[in-house]
Amino acid sequence: MTKVKIVYASITGNDEDIAYVLTEKFEQLNADVEMSEVSQTDPSDFEDADICVIASYTYDQGIVPDEALDFYDDMQDLDLSGKVYGTCGSGDTFYEDFCSAVDEFAKVFESTGATKGAEPVKIELEPEQDDIDKLDKFAESLYKTAKEMDM
Repeated sequence: MTKVKIVYASITGNDEDIAYVLTEKFEQLNADVEMSEVSQTDPSDFEDADICVIASYTYDQGIVPDEALDFYDDMQDLDLSGKVYGTCGSGDTFYEDFCSAVDEFAKVFESTGATKGAEPVKIELEPEQDDIDKLDKFAESLYKTAKEMDM
């Protein structure tokens, strides 16, 4: 069974909602899903997963949230070769650096040797139905990539 680890950072609840949407979709795909909040998670937990997902908001002037900084830094020491990753998150287009933490986490995943399984999903504030549809496609793409790598 494909194992999925979803880690989220959420201050308003939007990214936690995103994580729940993804969890539901992965469960429909028959994956074994574990979801956790970033400050309660060790990056090495990704080593036990086939699919690694980060859902994060962007803080202040386009930076990774404070509660995720240690996680972000520690991720850089991992070897996630053979793993599939995806990044997503919420933001507000009022800010110039809309959802840039999503891109920062993608860069770290790249440096770990993980394989990108889907294009990042960036959501304006809370997920609406069209965003949920995008997240479902995101999850399906990650799952498909993991299955193809398994062959």
